[in-house]
Amino acid sequence: MTLTKDAVRDSLRAIQAPGLTGDLVSSGALQWVATCDSTASVKLSLPTSQQPMWASVASQIAAAVGRAGRQAGQPVTSVIVEFVDDAGTVLHTARPAMPEGTSGATPAAAPASAAAAPTPQAQARGLPGVRHIIAVGAGKGGVGKSTIAVNLAVALARQGNLVGLMDGDIYGPSLPTLLGLESLDVIAHGSMLQPFMVHGIKSMTIGKLVDPQKPLIWRGPMAHGAFKQLAEQTNWGELDYLVIDLPPGTGDIPLTMAQVLQLSGAVIVCTPQKVAQDDAVRAARMFQQLGVAVLGVVENMSFFVCEHGTEYDIFGRGGAEHMAQRLGVPFLGSVPITPALRLNSDRGDPTANFQPGTPLAGALEAVARNVLSQLTLDAMARGDIRPTISFS
Repeated sequence: MTLTKDAVRDSLRAIQAPGLTGDLVSSGALQWVATCDSTASVKLSLPTSQQPMWASVASQIAAAVGRAGRQAGQPVTSVIVEFVDDAGTVLHTARPAMPEGTSGATPAAAPASAAAAPTPQAQARGLPGVRHIIAVGAGKGGVGKSTIAVNLAVALARQGNLVGLMDGDIYGPSLPTLLGLESLDVIAHGSMLQPFMVHGIKSMTIGKLVDPQKPLIWRGPMAHGAFKQLAEQTNWGELDYLVIDLPPGTGDIPLTMAQVLQLSGAVIVCTPQKVAQDDAVRAARMFQQLGVAVLGVVENMSFFVCEHGTEYDIFGRGGAEHMAQRLGVPFLGSVPITPALRLNSDRGDPTANFQPGTPLAGALEAVARNVLSQLTLDAMARGDIRPTISFS
């Protein structure tokens, strides 16, 4: 037997909806339910005034769905709860722990140490002076991951933050071109590399440390060492955010990063096509297994905007958003293809992408705002910061 969506929905009828009349189902708070193997996803619309109750509601949902799974003979190992506003925008994503006994496993089903097995993030450490580290990854190449990473960093800096950008794509570094670093030389003070200061951000890339015409045919340990050097031997100074552009896929570098650096979260970049979505799902699952919070998904190349302003859905707009809903992670926004984006990227001038009033600038700025909002919500869920109320 399997756990059905109807069974999950029925289990939620026993939970009162905070701030509304009735249970989560009859009150209309329940917006969406999905099940996949041993995972259930639930989307709720509750009054923002009830935000202090969201963690409690998520825990009750985990217990109810866990019990429903046992009754259906399908153990539930994880539950994802999204809280959305009236427009459907994800305000917070909760991943409550499954109460003991609801997952269907008996205490003797696995060694006692298995349940407490730490993720790579458990032993990772931060960088001196860096408040938040954000990884930008993708399941496959060619989806514009580096373009999103560069423009996210520039957008964050334009909002008044101190931002760094590290090219962690050891085998295919793109920052020398995207940031226009070709004419600049690397400077080192002792054992520390001095980052390039361009477009309002600090940056470092292995592309400026090796011959750009020669391929890097490195095994895992060499790539591991190169990544550590870039991260730990660059004089980043004080930063609000360090954005790391990862190589595509689920190989050595993301694992090294998770072991070495304490991350605030990861952003997944995907195009609308299903083949890209399939690989993006693997990337999201990888980050979750490494203990890195997935801040959300960006749909790049969502649509094409010609020079006359006409939009064309050449790849099928909205696919990545639907994928994010299935995964139970926030959707951070859509970025179009425009002639200006291609031209500015080839010229190494990302600042030019932020011309006021253009669809491209609006899309990139919205992604940056949503990333910051998700970081704040995750910090509130952990109790690192508390909401405040001001009266005037």
